Order: sequence, then structure tokens, then C-alpha cells
Amino acid sequence: MKRTCLHIFMLFIPLFGWAQKNGTQYKEEGNLDSALMAYGMQYMKSPENADNTYGLATVLALQYQLDTAFYFLNQALKENASLLPLTDSDFLSLSNDPRWEQIEENQFRKYEAQNGKIKNTVYAKQLLRMIMIDQCLDYYIDQAKATFMKKGQIPHWYYPLGAYQQELIVNNFSEMKVLIQEYGWPTYSMVGELAADAPLLVINHHAETAVRKSYLSQIENACRTGEGSCVEFAKIQDRILVDEDKPQIYGMQFRYTAERSLAPFSIENPQYVDQRRKEIGLEPLKDYLKRKINYDWKVEQKNK
Repeated sequence: MKRTCLHIFMLFIPLFGWAQKNGTQYKEEGNLDSALMAYGMQYMKSPENADNTYGLATVLALQYQLDTAFYFLNQALKENASLLPLTDSDFLSLSNDPRWEQIEENQFRKYEAQNGKIKNTVYAKQLLRMIMIDQCLDYYIDQAKATFMKKGQIPHWYYPLGAYQQELIVNNFSEMKVLIQEYGWPTYSMVGELAADAPLLVINHHAETAVRKSYLSQIENACRTGEGSCVEFAKIQDRILVDEDKPQIYGMQFRYTAERSLAPFSIENPQYVDQRRKEIGLEPLKDYLKRKINYDWKVEQKNK
């Protein structure tokens, strides 16, 4: 397998030798063929670079080259003890293959060796799968957003993706309710931090404000007791307010401006937003907005 993969990359090197971008840049632009060549050439130079090998596996998975994707993913994860790869939506094409179960088992074994036993691994695996499903169209929708930012129009192929995304959200929500009824509300101490975030993503993406409001007290309690994500709590709280045409309180929801750039929706008493964010362990809004949407927040902050 390795010789075959390297031979294929070698055939294309003369065609891509001029390339100045790395695999990640090509992938973000939607140019998967160039991303594959860039990652492949870097792999031949530094096969020990796990990050590059992981990127190579993601592109192969997006192109449905399953056998080769599994080969490089296993290489990339040899020293990786994180559960995060199990939520990576780039690997959706791999997740229905029987070989994915071995990937799951290996990652849980390494994670628990470093972090201690997860109380309910069955629940945790199902929740991690929900995160992958929740985000499985993000790569393609990001391409649509990039097209909008450049041309000022939404590409026609976005609309069926958007409709399908809503269908996935509804199905994920139905599964989430069944799991919570069977196992209870997931907490960090029960399923680990990553898996415990799954219902928060599903609830935040649900179309109905009433659904988000019905779970808000549980989400806030988990945040304030250190058993759930305060970032996701803030996002859900702010989305409820924005949907009700009220000012948000944490600055987590954004809108497109007339210049096709992103900016936060209006914020209640914006001079105190950092104080509210600090109370639940969030970074200053200035830092968050710059990192997330490259927005310069200039409101001077005060404390009550």
C-alpha cells in the first residue's frame, strides 16, 4: 500500500512542483486535488509529520479513497491519544466502514490510558458520532460562504445542502432525546468533555427557539458546575435572545454586514460584556471576535 501511494504521488510531482501553498490552504480553497499533491509531497519529505499525514488522510476521505485514507489515518494516529479525530466530519465516509470501529477502539484505549476510565463509553461513542453528523456538511457549506464573500451571491448548490443539513439536525435531535432518556444528561465526568458537548451542538443548531429554551437551565447548570461547556451555553443563550429580537449578552452570535463581513449582533450593555464572560470562564470578547471572525471590538470595558 505504501509503495503504491508514494508511486502515485511521484507521478504528479512534476505537475505540482510549482505550487507555493500547503495542503491546508488548498483544502480550505476547495482544491482537493492540489491539496492531495501538496500533502503527498510533504509526506515523502517528512513521513514522521503526524499533522501532515492526518491532513492527507482527511483529503483522501473527502475524495472517498477509503483504503488509502484508512492507511494514512492509522499512521497519523499512532501517537495521538485524543478523541477529537472521532468527531472529524472529514472522515464521515470512513465512519460506516467496519474498519472505523478499530479506529474508535484504539483512540479510546489510548485516551483512557492517559486520562482515566470513561464511565460510559457506549454513550460517549454515540455522542461523538452525533458531533460528526452535526458537522458533516460544514466543509461544503464553508465553500459556499467563501463563494458568497467573493462574488456576493450564494451558489446554487448550497440550497440542497442547506435542506439536507436541516434534515440531519432534526434526525440528530431525535436521537439525542432517546439517548438522554436512556442514559441521562451527559456530563464531563460521565462521558468526557468532548462527548458531553454533543447535545449542546445539536440543540444550538435546532431550528426552534422553544427547543433551545427548554434545555437552557440544564445547559447553564452544567456550565456553572464545571460539568459542561460554558462556550456552548453562551452561544445557545445568545441565540435565544437574538431569535427573540433582543440584545445578546455574551457576544457569541454574528451577522453579515452590507460589506459582506461578519459582525456581532447588538449586545446588551456592551461595556460590561467582558465581566459577564469572565463569570463563566470565557476570554475577553475582543480576543474572541478577532480570532473567530477577524473583527476589531473597540468598546471600552468596565466593571460594576
